[in-house]
Amino acid sequence: MQTVTLQVMGMACGGCANTVTQALQALPGVTEVNVSHSEATAEICFDPALVQIEQLKSAIERSGYKVVA
Repeated sequence: MQTVTLQVMGMACGGCANTVTQALQALPGVTEVNVSHSEATAEICFDPALVQIEQLKSAIERSGYKVVA
């Protein structure tokens, strides 16, 4: 397992964090997600054999938020 913390811009409330959480949890290989709208972060634990970081970023961006590199 691997853990990554991504900066996520555009989240304004807990509902935004829930949207990002659901998008990430839907990906195969994601085992744990902790999203904080106040800190603008998403901490994701995942299996790199099943999902890549670029796929995590894409899922967040498809939800309407921006990942800062």
